[in-house]
Amino acid sequence: MKKIGFDPEKYIEEQSKYILERVDHYDKLYLEFGGKLIGDKHAKRVLPGFDEDAKIKLLQKLKDKTEIIICVYAGDIERNKIRGDYGITYDMDILRSIDELTEYGLAVNSVVITRYNGQPSTQLFINKLERRGIKVYTHAAIEDYPSNVEKIVSEEGFGKNPYVETTKPIVVVTAPGAGSGKLATCLNQLYHESRQGRVADYSKFETFPVWNVPLKHPLNIAYEAATVDLKDVNMIDSFHYDAYQEMAVNYNRDIETFPVIKRIIEKITNKPAVFKSPTDMGVNRVGFGITDDQVVQDASKQEIIRRYFSTACDFKKGIVDEEVLHRMKLIMEEVELKQEDRVPVKPARDYSEKLKAGNDQAEVPAVIALELPNGDVVTGRTTALLDSCSTALLNGVKKLANISDDILLLSPVILETIQKLKTEDLHSKLAALNANEVLIALSISAVTNPTAKIAYDQLDALSGSQAHSTVMLNNDDEQILKSLGIDITCDPEYASSNLYFV
Repeated sequence: MKKIGFDPEKYIEEQSKYILERVDHYDKLYLEFGGKLIGDKHAKRVLPGFDEDAKIKLLQKLKDKTEIIICVYAGDIERNKIRGDYGITYDMDILRSIDELTEYGLAVNSVVITRYNGQPSTQLFINKLERRGIKVYTHAAIEDYPSNVEKIVSEEGFGKNPYVETTKPIVVVTAPGAGSGKLATCLNQLYHESRQGRVADYSKFETFPVWNVPLKHPLNIAYEAATVDLKDVNMIDSFHYDAYQEMAVNYNRDIETFPVIKRIIEKITNKPAVFKSPTDMGVNRVGFGITDDQVVQDASKQEIIRRYFSTACDFKKGIVDEEVLHRMKLIMEEVELKQEDRVPVKPARDYSEKLKAGNDQAEVPAVIALELPNGDVVTGRTTALLDSCSTALLNGVKKLANISDDILLLSPVILETIQKLKTEDLHSKLAALNANEVLIALSISAVTNPTAKIAYDQLDALSGSQAHSTVMLNNDDEQILKSLGIDITCDPEYASSNLYFV
């Protein structure tokens, strides 16, 4: 049984109370939300017991006082930037986010396109939003932002960008990813609020790093691993220590930009800033929800290994450069971790080596090892009919249902018929059935086959499983595993020498 190290109810109670205490001092509080509002898988993995939807549930408690602005950088839309966790582009993620926020009863005020300069794909996205009744504002880039404070806080800076009309005391500013312009949007709003005679302020809600756990705690190092491509480095907040003689952890970008942000806020408000440090500017209380530090440390170490494999695969695909991979290796060494410290890695590699020894093929045999929530490990390999993800899932549910390996859940005749449809009628060059196709076949078989029904009923029990593949999976299989709640890592090897059909 998975150990718990975090109390989500205590956290939500503490967090909502702290935010309300801060907003009580102002007419309006602009709250920059870092990370994910919904489905924070990273926090769930490193803080066992954390509710991945804790932030959105927190906002639900405050929904009568809250509205939401979503920011996106125009350049990210132009280059079709992808969210790795969902496998969708940023513009599609904004549509998804608006739908989900609306379902939670939260008011989405508008979408702000930052650093907009008439980019054609962005204009099409604006048209799509506006024709669905969603308000859109565009903000142009400000030259010399954020260093030229005099220009920024003037009619030639923030004054040129429109004010987003808001009505509630808490305005959450969120985005699909880093670099989307959340901070600039908040400061732009402060400028216009001040010009209209209202007292508004800014705070940041960033879950990681956790300011009140040690700098080298695995929980904070896992954050460095998660943002290794951004070159984020955790540091002691020197401003906080100088002001309070208290140790607090923050990260380099916030510490480096704090003096200029402080000057901008002071220039806008014409009075000394309330905050004495970047930690002061934050409202994060997640550290107070930790109930078992050792459980959190162990989970964080596993997340570091998971991030290592993700970075290695990104390097193989050409997404990140060698410097990022080198930094990730240093993080692994810092915590004295090995790849094999992740349980399913060795069984997957051992089985793959065994298969390779039995044939002359140059390609790495595709094998997935699945560590089930009860600690059992099963494996699956690619066959003529099924890919490795499909066989691993079938073997996993059979193990959980105590079904013998000798019993077939799906008739080969049915699978061959589906494969014929796929290759001959739909002209797919990937003959082996993927996880989505096999799960549909299993669900249909469950209607008439009692054994298949027993196995099908175990799909929910796969949630929390850990998996490792000896080759990089295609996006469809990867998303299926994530949807089932399975954390997957891959060796940085292609499943095929083909350049397209991988």
